Amino acid sequence: MATKHQATAQPALQQGTIEKWRDDKGFGFIETQSGESVFFHISEFKARRRPEVGEPVVFSFGQDNQGRMQAQRVQELSFVQQQMAQKNQQIRQRNKKRNAQADFESGQKKRLFLGAGFYAVLALLAFMGDISWLVVAWYAALGLITYAMYAKDKAAAQNNDWRTPESTLHLLSALGGWVGALTAQTYLRHKSQKPEFRMAYYLTVIINLAGLLFIIAGGGLDVLESLL
Repeated sequence: MATKHQATAQPALQQGTIEKWRDDKGFGFIETQSGESVFFHISEFKARRRPEVGEPVVFSFGQDNQGRMQAQRVQELSFVQQQMAQKNQQIRQRNKKRNAQADFESGQKKRLFLGAGFYAVLALLAFMGDISWLVVAWYAALGLITYAMYAKDKAAAQNNDWRTPESTLHLLSALGGWVGALTAQTYLRHKSQKPEFRMAYYLTVIINLAGLLFIIAGGGLDVLESLL
């Protein structure tokens, strides 16, 4: 009964070193970290080779049919460490992907809210008579065209076809398609990682909004002529 209690009281996994091995008999003994000697049979050695004296192993305590304590599931320590390292790496990669996905989904909602909010403001300004409904239609049309051009360029990049020049994408954004560009960068994940492109994109947004404010303030050719 003491032996049984001792076996169940041990941790699930133990580390030790093979101190004796009888290859002709198919059994040996493992010296545990506490200095005990534990019997093991070749059937419990999980490597595809014969055990070697002096090699570190990992095992769990168990009992044979007669209730005697023995080592079970004996594995090479290096193999177990490698498996654990791979498992930890997979966990880290999984967590990294989950965090990236969470950030992406959060960014999707923010950008979608920004784009929808901008179009809502345009519609409100048109309803109040501050701008023409043609301006709203212009922005909506340019947004769709710009999104389509981003999608076309992404497909071309994947198929090694003729690419759309970045200057064309920036021109469409500056003319009023920046919401479509923002949506494409978010949902298509196209042109969203290149810092130089992103900086140029933000500049087109500033230029466009400045032009829109100029129009809202009553600007146009008549204002330009009066300034000259």
